[in-house]
Amino acid sequence: MNGPASAASFGPVYLITHEFYPMRGGIATFTEEIAKASASLGYDVEVWAQSAPPGAEKAWPFKMRRLPLKGSHGLMCQLRLARELVAARRQLRQATVYLPEPGPMLTMMLLQFFKAFRPKRLVLTFHGSEILKFARSPFRRWLGRQLIRRATRVSTLSTYTQELLLAHFPEAANKAFLTPGAPRSDLAVVAPPLARPANKIVVLTVGRLHPRKGQLLTLQSLQMLPFDVRSRIEYWMVSGQSKGGYEETVKATAAAHPELSVRFFGNLPDDELEQVYARADIFAMTSVNHGNSIEGFGLVYLEAAAHGLPVVAHDVGGVSEAVLDGRTGLLVPPHRPAQLAAAFEKLIHDEALRRSLGAAGREWARRTRWEESASALFGSAQTAA
Repeated sequence: MNGPASAASFGPVYLITHEFYPMRGGIATFTEEIAKASASLGYDVEVWAQSAPPGAEKAWPFKMRRLPLKGSHGLMCQLRLARELVAARRQLRQATVYLPEPGPMLTMMLLQFFKAFRPKRLVLTFHGSEILKFARSPFRRWLGRQLIRRATRVSTLSTYTQELLLAHFPEAANKAFLTPGAPRSDLAVVAPPLARPANKIVVLTVGRLHPRKGQLLTLQSLQMLPFDVRSRIEYWMVSGQSKGGYEETVKATAAAHPELSVRFFGNLPDDELEQVYARADIFAMTSVNHGNSIEGFGLVYLEAAAHGLPVVAHDVGGVSEAVLDGRTGLLVPPHRPAQLAAAFEKLIHDEALRRSLGAAGREWARRTRWEESASALFGSAQTAA
């Protein structure tokens, strides 16, 4: 099933999420792009998302409904979403309900036992960490298995995440498929408005300040480099707010070696983020597994590659499906700081390598289109129904 005619006959699609613009991050990007791509294919899409401050909306190509909830995975958000879904059960019962992340799945796990509520089609997307969190609790694992049994289709962004899902929830075996991510559709690779810092190599990380994202590990590896090398580096971090004192730890570590310039940009709007990308030389996000939190894929790696930046990353989770070692970046085993420092030093000294990896990255980032994933989600869903 492809094309506007078949999409128009598919019926309404309700995409229900706790993570949507203006929230930032990989899942928020995924849900927004899938919604836009589905609308462009002719699907009748309506997004139900968490509340947003006044003036935060864009000119969406689909119907938008903001729900009276903050978007956490807490019990109050689950109950408020349940109330909204129960009130709308008659319209949802004849439609496709798409849950692209774990927040609404938690609510649906409880509502699934009410026959009057079950939607005509249920489509789920798993990103990685939620699989381990659901599997950790016997009760939630049982609920998750029931939900997957009732689902029409179940998608993941990477083969790694799909294998993780099947290992813990074998019920997905006959309905699991891939919906790879891509760079943002509104990505604009622009020339830098200002020159790069004179005689400096800019290493950039974009991601929330969290131990799993590895900003501290990147900083410590850069600080291991010889004095004359690290004095040539500026490390830039673009991120939202941190929890648990992690930001303070990173800043204290940065202060210990003032010869390595470190800049904290906070959470930038997209137009300013584009300018930061354009002024960087190397992208780094050295994610590690942190408890039940894992890197299932990493859309930000594709975003960096689309800007022509060579990537340095840890070879964990599904990262190797976003970064091709030796072709678009350099992958290093986690918890090997000397190897990580060596990877940075190699790129710092080899401008030709930076350029070749960056050029290959641009091509790699273009290999997938959001419309392909959206068509797979809903086209296959009708075929299977």
